Amino acid sequence: MTRIALPASIETAPAAAQPLLEDVKKLLGSVPNLFRITANSAAALEGYLGLNGALAKGSLDARTRERIALAVAQINGCDYCLAAHTYLGTHVAKLDEAEIAANRAGQSQDEKAQAALRFAVALVNDRGRVSDADVSAVKAAGYSEAEIVEIVAHVALNTLTNYLNSALDTPIDFPAVSAKVA
Repeated sequence: MTRIALPASIETAPAAAQPLLEDVKKLLGSVPNLFRITANSAAALEGYLGLNGALAKGSLDARTRERIALAVAQINGCDYCLAAHTYLGTHVAKLDEAEIAANRAGQSQDEKAQAALRFAVALVNDRGRVSDADVSAVKAAGYSEAEIVEIVAHVALNTLTNYLNSALDTPIDFPAVSAKVA
């Protein structure tokens, strides 16, 4: 049970959020619960959608973006985001099961992606206060300054959704995945 209202439909969401939810439905074919719960604040939904859309046009490919999302969700213990990004990682980014498991552990079978994940994990664990060595390592792996900024932005965007879903207990509407490690 959510801790705040989860609009049952686009029509029951706050009026200012309805056009944004219509856009989500056109893009995805449905409106996942993350968007519905965020619609309680049209400003928050607009901000999330704006940053997400802008970053999708950035330099990082979908596979790297999903890898970052998986690592951040695992660290932050967000079952909703793990479920969503496991689904997206599998069906959109075409990551295999072994890669998804590695990504959740902050690792990758791809050497360059490994550097991005190491940097993303450091960002989360050190609350953004990474070292010169952390930045140098991601640069040495071949990431441009623009891509480094985008990695930071993706960590922030995913942290936002992790916090929203965990704090508000958003019902998972993707095949369930647990952040708990056996």
